[in-house]
Amino acid sequence: MFVIVGWLVALGCIFGVYIVHGGNISVILKALPFEMITIFGAAAGAFLANNQMKVVKASMAGLGRCFKGSKFNKARYMELLSLMYDLLQKVRKEGLMSIEKDVEDPHSSAIFQKYPAVGNDHHVTEFITDYLRMMVSGNLNAHEIESLMDQEIDTHHQEEHAAVAAIARLAGGLPAFGIVAAVLGVVNTMGSVGQPPAVLGGMIGSALVGTFLGILLAYGFVEPLGGLLEQKVEDAGKELQCIKSTLLASMQGYAPQIAIEFGRKVLYSGDRPSFTELESHLKKK
Repeated sequence: MFVIVGWLVALGCIFGVYIVHGGNISVILKALPFEMITIFGAAAGAFLANNQMKVVKASMAGLGRCFKGSKFNKARYMELLSLMYDLLQKVRKEGLMSIEKDVEDPHSSAIFQKYPAVGNDHHVTEFITDYLRMMVSGNLNAHEIESLMDQEIDTHHQEEHAAVAAIARLAGGLPAFGIVAAVLGVVNTMGSVGQPPAVLGGMIGSALVGTFLGILLAYGFVEPLGGLLEQKVEDAGKELQCIKSTLLASMQGYAPQIAIEFGRKVLYSGDRPSFTELESHLKKK
């Protein structure tokens, strides 16, 4: 929602001031379709040539997420920490083997299904169950599991940032493609030097629209989307770090109530539930 609002504000200010100062908007509108096809066509071709198909798909999916609200909020984190608390509390009361069925089939687990916001999230449940399974097996110590967690989080980070980098490169290329469109317009104008000055002026103005559009699309549209996607990637990584801190605290012998405090503390302040809020949520559940 805020993406569209931001675009409308930018377009309103740019074209509003242009019209108020006596600009002829028809010149831009007349050249717009041809310049857009040139710029977007060149950008799309370069984007496909520059990225593997998995990065292209991830970029398209990431751009779609930019138009949706973030799922990483205080309510989700309270569900996540409550889920971790219930799992660790069951381990503390009944032993590690008691969660074996929950780990092997989380979709049939009463604990995971008690918190559907995170219990039905494939990536979250897989991350939790993989390391709980290692804890149940007892073959790895806390330092080894921490190292493995860090490697997995880094890999996830790199995969997600590939789409961010691809969009950033696309934004960086759009002004150049705008210049390409403008140069072609100038070449076309130079081939019509015998035309009246009014006609030549219109052709030059249309050519310059290409440069304008390339810069506008890069810094007003595509680059902001890349920045927003990067923020969403960081939010997703923070959730994994929360799980990591909680499980490691439990492995080091802390009680479930203290272990989830380790996880709560790594969350961003704007999304982090307070101690009292989390405690109240746990009592209700």
